[in-house]
Amino acid sequence: MSLEIKLLTKDASERWDAYVQQHPQATFFHRAGWMNVIEKAFGHETVFLYAEENGAIRGLLPLARVKSLLFGDALVSTPFCVYGGAIADNDDIRSELENRAEALALEKNVDYLELRNLRATRGDWPEKELYVTFRKEIDPDPEVNMLAIPRKQRAMVRKGIKAGLRTETDSDIERFFGIYALSVRNHGTPVFAKNYFRLLKQEFADDCEVRVVVKDGSAVSTVMSFYFRDEVLPYYGGGTLQARRLKAFDFMYWDLMKDACEKGIRYFDYGRSKKGTGSFSFKKNWGFEPQPLAYQFRLVKADALPDINPLNPRYQLFIKAWQKLPLPVANAIGPMISRYLG
Repeated sequence: MSLEIKLLTKDASERWDAYVQQHPQATFFHRAGWMNVIEKAFGHETVFLYAEENGAIRGLLPLARVKSLLFGDALVSTPFCVYGGAIADNDDIRSELENRAEALALEKNVDYLELRNLRATRGDWPEKELYVTFRKEIDPDPEVNMLAIPRKQRAMVRKGIKAGLRTETDSDIERFFGIYALSVRNHGTPVFAKNYFRLLKQEFADDCEVRVVVKDGSAVSTVMSFYFRDEVLPYYGGGTLQARRLKAFDFMYWDLMKDACEKGIRYFDYGRSKKGTGSFSFKKNWGFEPQPLAYQFRLVKADALPDINPLNPRYQLFIKAWQKLPLPVANAIGPMISRYLG
């Protein structure tokens, strides 16, 4: 039987995830659950493609379309995720999936197709050199990991420990969302809808963990992390105004790393950062080396690569104005904008 490209349906989700679980280049963001989350949280059209031969999945490519008057029309693998692109048994099958995605982009007449690859796969497509990721193997011994942190950053971690901070794990997203929403408002960024985080917790269950750092009974920082195979990915985090003074961020990430290595997790993935930002510097200070991400584009209607990011000077006035909004107003308006910032 010849290779067939099919659309993911609910009855094939288990087979899809089984393929993701065993593929060496798969990531948490290739899981089938993202189709449900993106559709329900944001209302975007999803097109999750998989290649099948003789009844077996041989490759897959998750896609979703993010379309707005303000930010354009894009087919992305995968929006709201740092990694994406096609994974397959071989390069021919991967190319077949990418070619089908390109045909869809042309058929839908989008501005561009974006593949968030870890490594470049199309030498003829332009690439955006804006993002890097920070991923590192950790030791089974917490003390070895502590000593691997550069001295100045290690001192910040120890200050957090001495401040009497402790971590609690929540089964819901209530405390997380309150702190996270405050934090992103303070950074001038529209918050995602609360339901998005509720859906993430619901869809990925124990593989989506919410941790809250507490000082004298008050929550001061929080992080939502994803677990995939032998790695942990702290993904959404935030803190109160007291967090920086208490070194709560330093303590929070150290405590997550310590618990992860004690559970047998081998890799700590600090996630994506833009070059030249505070988060980039923070992660480097932990001794993590930046690894360039190969975000590749097939331009359709667009004549240049998109530049939708806070470093773009055209957004600076918006960011400064957003920081001054009352929190209830920011929380009400934010989801109407952020759903298009995938």
